[in-house]
Amino acid sequence: MLSVIFGRNSFTAHRKNNNFHDFLLARIQCFHSSSQRLKKRAKPEPPPQELDLLRYDMKQLWNSPKPALYLGFAGLIPFVSPTLFMAVTESFCPQLAYAQLAYAASIVSFLGGARWGFALPESSPAKPDWINLSNSVVPSLLAWVAMLMSDNIVSAVTMIIMGLGISLHYDLALLPTYPSWFKAMRAILTIVAFFSLLGTLIMNSLYPEKNLF
Repeated sequence: MLSVIFGRNSFTAHRKNNNFHDFLLARIQCFHSSSQRLKKRAKPEPPPQELDLLRYDMKQLWNSPKPALYLGFAGLIPFVSPTLFMAVTESFCPQLAYAQLAYAASIVSFLGGARWGFALPESSPAKPDWINLSNSVVPSLLAWVAMLMSDNIVSAVTMIIMGLGISLHYDLALLPTYPSWFKAMRAILTIVAFFSLLGTLIMNSLYPEKNLF
């Protein structure tokens, strides 16, 4: 009888020890998992930010249609050649400066007309509303005013540079539905034209005037 009682007591004590041991393991596991959750997870580093034009458009430059690419870069010749000629000869030629100005004015007017033409087709994402059509007229007006001021080459070239900048802003920001290759090419051509015109202004201030004819 005593052995039965002692056996039951030892079994009960052993069971209590096992339950206490399981309880301790559960508490340790909970504490361990909680400590893992309390640790600050390292935030992933954000990808390097780039200009939208450089990220999305510049990569598409060489996907341009070949006629547009060749004609676009060939159109830089009347911009670059007068400035290079004056830099090499170390003289300012009013006739070359006026020819460059007239060509630049026609290009600025052409850019406004291209925007107008883009908004007219029924399938175009740009609607022929007041904003699109009015913005397309602004470059032509700036080109016209520049030609009226052609007697003062500094003022006229400054007006043309403004027209190129405004046209580029319209094409990249206000009308983002242009093809990516076109926006990339527009940016490069405008930058080269800008520095060519700026070079003409520098030649005007540095070198003496020399007439070709």
